[in-house]
Amino acid sequence: MSTLNFDASQVKPQEAQEAIPAGWYNVIIDQSEMKPAKTEGNYFLELRLAVVDGQYVGRKVFTRLNLRNNNPQAQEIAYRELSAICHAIGRLQVGDSVELHNQPLKCKVSVRAADGQYEASNEVRGWN
Repeated sequence: MSTLNFDASQVKPQEAQEAIPAGWYNVIIDQSEMKPAKTEGNYFLELRLAVVDGQYVGRKVFTRLNLRNNNPQAQEIAYRELSAICHAIGRLQVGDSVELHNQPLKCKVSVRAADGQYEASNEVRGWN
């Protein structure tokens, strides 16, 4: 048990959010973390993107880069995507993912259709 001392009348409740429409968005990477994948020995870099202008300002979109993967093709795709991010922000050498944070760039968002198990969600399909 945790003491909260919270008054919900003072905070606007979180509203359910649908996927944002497909298109190009001005974003910043505001959070990044290397996480273990389901397959032992594999890791991905999870990036959280924040939309910085327009109708969807403040909305978050997530993407994962399979930077350490037993599948060479998956790893190559991830490094090419990381290269695209680096080129988009004008930082071609990166020692830590935090160096990607708060740099303006554009990302192309698509919508993955809902299926029986999951609601519709966003996927990042390009960088500029």
